[in-house]
Amino acid sequence: MSDTPLPPPLSLAALGWSDAFAAQLAVADKGLMPARIATVHRSRMTAETVDGPLRLQLTPQTNTADFAVGDWVLVEPETALLIRRLERNTLLQRRTEGGRAPQLIAANVDTLFIVTSCNDDLNPARLERYLALANEAGTLPVIVLTKADQVPDTAPYAAQVTGLQRGLQVVALNAKSPEAAEILAPWCGPGQTVALVGSSGVGKSSLLNTLAAKAPEEAQLTGSIRESDAKGRHTTTSRSLHAMAGGAWVIDTPGIRTLHVSDISVGLDVLFAEIAELAPDCRFRNCTHAHEPGCAVLAAVADGRLDPARLDRWRKLADENRANTPVATGPRGNKTPPATGRRR
Repeated sequence: MSDTPLPPPLSLAALGWSDAFAAQLAVADKGLMPARIATVHRSRMTAETVDGPLRLQLTPQTNTADFAVGDWVLVEPETALLIRRLERNTLLQRRTEGGRAPQLIAANVDTLFIVTSCNDDLNPARLERYLALANEAGTLPVIVLTKADQVPDTAPYAAQVTGLQRGLQVVALNAKSPEAAEILAPWCGPGQTVALVGSSGVGKSSLLNTLAAKAPEEAQLTGSIRESDAKGRHTTTSRSLHAMAGGAWVIDTPGIRTLHVSDISVGLDVLFAEIAELAPDCRFRNCTHAHEPGCAVLAAVADGRLDPARLDRWRKLADENRANTPVATGPRGNKTPPATGRRR
């Protein structure tokens, strides 16, 4: 018999539970146990509970695509049968090309670590897409520059991204160093949830292993970036929730090659706040900031107050968002614009 003591049971707060979830409990939920989704597969899901990991029992009607890692659900303690999902505080989702419904990335995330590396992978235009995604969800974005140990100076890389959004916080680190956990500690307090997103090969799995203090036999596989084109290989194939040494939780995600923009009007307004603030001063309410007379945005470009490259990137993302966002069809075929900025 082993003399190793069992770890103490977790509290709901330590799992990320808050008053917002407690307020959703009804009298009919008495006796049900809160659980937090840890993995989602095609026909099964697992969850974290105050008593430890649990494989959930699903009804034939359950569609696992409706659930995201980080979701809170209520289950029957005796059978582990999933009864219902609680409303989310935040939801990261994206629409895939040709997909009819958005793909859920992660739920109830407090901070999104947007991971890129100090090499040719760093692409400000792509990072803006991740920022818009985080803004729309109401999740705090932080740019994490990895492979800081492989360059003589990280300042040029930080300079490329610091001005992408007002108040954007940028940190540089070596994902394999224990110091990485110390650098990211301000966002990783007890009960907090962070998620890692970024291209393949930028160091997300290495960072996960460091943050979660994974033993070698439990560590996520890691891959390298090809020197020829700075492209990485997929090593994480599914999303999963992991406990961090400091009491926070981290959600790892597969590398995203292409992030299509859709359903992120609010996210774009936050990302390009200087353009959103000028727009009400345009002569025309539906000004495209391209050619209209009396355009306050074009006037700001003309007198040097607004970077024309920022306007070009805003226009590209706004056009893509407009083209990719489904338009709801009302009675008798009347078109109604979709709701934007709605928290899920």
